Amino acid sequence: MKVLKLLLGTIIIGLTFTYCDKETDNSSTVCDKSLIVDKDQYNTEPNDQLTIISAELDNDCLKINFASSGCSGSSWEVKLIDSGIILYSDPPQRNLRLSLKNQELCDAYIEKEITFDISDLQVNGDKVLLNLTNSGDQILYEY
Repeated sequence: MKVLKLLLGTIIIGLTFTYCDKETDNSSTVCDKSLIVDKDQYNTEPNDQLTIISAELDNDCLKINFASSGCSGSSWEVKLIDSGIILYSDPPQRNLRLSLKNQELCDAYIEKEITFDISDLQVNGDKVLLNLTNSGDQILYEY
């Protein structure tokens, strides 16, 4: 019985040290929204006036800073939509569009930043060029 208690104590202490020694992975990023991959939505979703100020990658999140006129931007419906088509070049390319439905009738200039999970855009290989069509920007996504 004494040996069993000693063995059990050793296992518990070992597990405690193992748990405490694990490093926390701070590199994973949680995105605000998911990307939509759909040819029909790419062509038909609202295309209200907006200005894309910047677009940059943070791991598998595409961070887009944009602006439009409105009252507060709280009623805006924003989607990042992929055309569903892969352009086979080197590297392959995908076309994206930031869709905005804005029914606010105020003249204020509102700026927002939203991140989108783009991990579904990965293709064979280790990179894809993202064409953000309503900004003219191209972003190299390496994974």
